[in-house]
Amino acid sequence: MTDNELLSPYITFTHPDWKQLRASVSLPLTEAELEKLRGINEKISLDEVSDIYLPLTRLLNIHVANNQDTYKAVNLFLGHLTPKVPYIIGIAGSVAVGKSTTARILQALLTRWPNHPKVDLVTTDGFLYPNRILEQRGIMKRKGFPESYDLQKLIKFLIDVKSGKAEVTAPVYSHLEYDIIPNQFQTIRQPDILIIEGLNILQTPRHQKASRPRLTVSDFIDFSIYVDADEQDIMQWYIDRFHVLCRTAFQNPHSYFHRYADLSEDEATKIATQIWNDINGINLEKNIIPTRYRSSLILKKGACHRIKEIKLRKL
Repeated sequence: MTDNELLSPYITFTHPDWKQLRASVSLPLTEAELEKLRGINEKISLDEVSDIYLPLTRLLNIHVANNQDTYKAVNLFLGHLTPKVPYIIGIAGSVAVGKSTTARILQALLTRWPNHPKVDLVTTDGFLYPNRILEQRGIMKRKGFPESYDLQKLIKFLIDVKSGKAEVTAPVYSHLEYDIIPNQFQTIRQPDILIIEGLNILQTPRHQKASRPRLTVSDFIDFSIYVDADEQDIMQWYIDRFHVLCRTAFQNPHSYFHRYADLSEDEATKIATQIWNDINGINLEKNIIPTRYRSSLILKKGACHRIKEIKLRKL
């Protein structure tokens, strides 16, 4: 361990070092299953799932098992049963960095562990304000920024989940329509683990003249993961994804972005670059990157989308 690592709150692992922590855990995913979990334009392989995500689920399983043991011990101490509450894993990072794929792969792998077979996944997209409200407030072009979320509704959802409520609902977001779907909800029924994925889940409260402390999403998260990469790489992934969407999802007449369906390659690159520079890049630098070192674990990707470094917070 170097002097820098001794002074850091994190232990740093290279890809080969982390791979050794898999131990004898077998890979339960097939290539066909992984294909359904991959994001647009992502090339994650079964080898990377085996090298990176299996050791990570082994670590998470240890944390969840300890949490479950504590629950049993406290109930024994109290002499009565209290409602079981889910262990919450938060996954943060930029647009186009691959956090949604990370969330789906972790969900698929964690359900294979016998002591926590029920794993639900919720994205914070459902807690964005509807487009009509964003337009009324003049912040449609700041969609994904902290102020574009109904934080009160998201916090209420997490309070209900962590209170052990039998059934909790979350709004549903349509990427096709680029808006909240009215009267459609995802129902959460006391899972063993809840994965919550979103851009700003590790943010602290903004300075306000408040008379009392404010709750944040991170107050409810038991273990947090930040998916990281160099900004230039993320920007290129965003542009590449935009090109793919122009040829696929944007071709749908019902798509909010159907107007981009017939762009040339050069036009698509120009518009994607402008969107990144005007919106996503600013959000990343001002709101997302500053939360990186609040996470329990950082997955750092290289230019090829492959994870090259893992930082684990010391206990």
